[in-house]
Amino acid sequence: MPYRRALAAMQASALALGLVLCGSLVWALDKPTGPVVLTIEGGISETNQGNKAQFDMQMLEKLPQRSFTTRTPWYPDAVTFTGPLLRDVIAAAGGKGSKITAVALNDYKTEIPFDDIHRHDAIVARLMNNRPMPVREKGPLFIVYPFDTKAELRSELYYNRAAWQLSVLRIR
Repeated sequence: MPYRRALAAMQASALALGLVLCGSLVWALDKPTGPVVLTIEGGISETNQGNKAQFDMQMLEKLPQRSFTTRTPWYPDAVTFTGPLLRDVIAAAGGKGSKITAVALNDYKTEIPFDDIHRHDAIVARLMNNRPMPVREKGPLFIVYPFDTKAELRSELYYNRAAWQLSVLRIR
């Protein structure tokens, strides 16, 4: 009987190890096949273009998606945003650091403490009200915090950390 328990424990361990190994393969970055919409650079361990991690929209769509509806200072009514969690995008690139610089298409920059990706469910929105966002409507990507979920998020500090027309994340 102890032999069977030991064998069962070894099989369970092997299965768990296999799942961990397979899980790491899921995060391996393929090369983008469409236009690059996001580049991550700096403190990353997963790359697909030199020392950078580049994503096309299809790659971002393959990550787990999150949706929430929130009021923002930029729209008169609450808006529904959909996209992967910022922490999942950073994890896909193996990002580690203390701060993230988000850079927009027009070279606007904002600093986001790395801790924000764990404390708040900010997303890299790719849809607004279930539709892709053109550049003229703050797209194609927009870092958005779920402002209505916590009073602390409804402040200039977090509104300034939101970045529309996102194109680059630099991790330091």
